[in-house]
Amino acid sequence: MYADDERTREVGQPIVPAKSPNKAEEPAAEAMEGRGLAKGNSPERNALRTQGRESALSALERVRQAAKKDKKKRFTALLHHIYDVERLRAAYLEVKRGAAAGVDGETWEHYGEALEGNLHDLSHRLRRGAYRAKPVRRVYIPKVGKPGELRPLGVPALEDKIVQRATVEVLNAIYEQDFLGFSYGFRPGRSPHQALDALAVGITMKEGELGARCRHP
Repeated sequence: MYADDERTREVGQPIVPAKSPNKAEEPAAEAMEGRGLAKGNSPERNALRTQGRESALSALERVRQAAKKDKKKRFTALLHHIYDVERLRAAYLEVKRGAAAGVDGETWEHYGEALEGNLHDLSHRLRRGAYRAKPVRRVYIPKVGKPGELRPLGVPALEDKIVQRATVEVLNAIYEQDFLGFSYGFRPGRSPHQALDALAVGITMKEGELGARCRHP
């Protein structure tokens, strides 16, 4: 799947693949989940990372505000938000530490041993259009509730996961402004349980009150 919407087409730049994994179809080792800062970092290093992260968020907040202000606005320069080193670092920290390695065998722990150099190298490759996604490693895992049956599972390389997560964060800043309050599918910070809770509340509310809740989540 490619990020090729008219609102987000990067002029003169390669289109970066971007798709969030389906949590319902993945084992725990591959599910998306938040992470804290890497173990063993000094307070000074963590403070610098926090400052850089805040700067990256400020830049993305401007994109978010522009999308919210003008629903028809076309964004033609987003790639620099993706190859921002702080955004790539945040994406790395969100990757599950124990997740299976891709075709290159690169693990979260090994990549983190030279994290700064690796992230800057990845950023430079993205910036000059030299980044190429690696083939997805296919493995077979047991089907839940069907003993003896297997299903295929694609395992991306670590750097591909990092780029995908960074891309999703940038695209979310734009598309989240288009969703209504009652939209719950595949949105950050929302879950099927919340959708069921909202439905239960809606059933017991008057029509006018429900409409107001949907417009203002």
